[in-house]
Amino acid sequence: MISVHRLTRTIILSAAAGMFLLIAALSGCTAPQGTEIIPTSTEQIPSPTLVVQPTGTATLPPTEITPTSSPTSPAATALTPEPTDDPANPDSWKDLPIIPETISDKMIALYKEGQQQGNNKRSFSKVGDCETSSEFFLKPFDLGPKNYILEPYTNLQELLNHFRGSFGRTSLAAKPSFSVSSVFSSVWSDATVCGNEKPISCEYRLHRPAFALIMFGTNDVHNSPEVFESNMRSLIEFSLKNHVIPILATKADNLEGDGRINATIARLAAEYEVPLWNFWRAMQELPDHGLKEDQVHFTYAPNDFNDPEAMKMGWPVRNLTALQVLDKVWRTVAEANGETY
Repeated sequence: MISVHRLTRTIILSAAAGMFLLIAALSGCTAPQGTEIIPTSTEQIPSPTLVVQPTGTATLPPTEITPTSSPTSPAATALTPEPTDDPANPDSWKDLPIIPETISDKMIALYKEGQQQGNNKRSFSKVGDCETSSEFFLKPFDLGPKNYILEPYTNLQELLNHFRGSFGRTSLAAKPSFSVSSVFSSVWSDATVCGNEKPISCEYRLHRPAFALIMFGTNDVHNSPEVFESNMRSLIEFSLKNHVIPILATKADNLEGDGRINATIARLAAEYEVPLWNFWRAMQELPDHGLKEDQVHFTYAPNDFNDPEAMKMGWPVRNLTALQVLDKVWRTVAEANGETY
């Protein structure tokens, strides 16, 4: 029997979800478009003279996710990736965990360097396309508990407190129809705040994130594999040079037909020793793999993580696993650097 409290929360959540559906319908989401612009610049953003830190957050019970312990003296971060052997099986990426089990020493060191350079440990950026800029993606988690139900993942409330403001923020490096190269073209910048600056440079300069969720590939299917890989390398290296930990995500669709884009993303994550969020795997057990009839956009339900029916839809699974991967990376690098929260 459903309790009155539970029923009331569900009704409120459904009403909030209806408003989000209306906003999304009005804003639209364009069809995938390809581009062959290859970025060449990986300039470093100057450190600001003043970084304003958000106010403290409430003390909550310990998280249920236990980060893997890391050495206390990690090696210095290097931009040049160390060679890694490609798996004999080109589909081996499909078996990688949804949430990474360990975080590399390089990322632990990079986080520390980022703090020294003025990055905000309470900020993360969203970098990607339509499904990244969507009103559904993480934004409800900055609007209060009427817009989501965390149970049984209440440990994630501490994450919501820590990064408050980043979930609902409109990223300058995430827009409908974006491909990887778009973030390196000033044509796509918001001129009111960025001028002629590239979207990714502007986003990192203004937001000063410690982490970036990077979600591309759907709009890159029209490019050659070589162009996609080159552009992804430029984005990864730009992030590393600015001491931002890039969290790479595999995509849910397979518009290219052979999974090569996800294979490239997973290979680059291993090569650069950056975290991989294997979102593709999280969607495989869902009806229609969590995708609408167009095989691109995600099926929708409110963010009620305690509702088995809602968790058969793409959007709640996307949001939950995004929170989980961010929680894993944040806690691991913070604890390894002696931070408390």
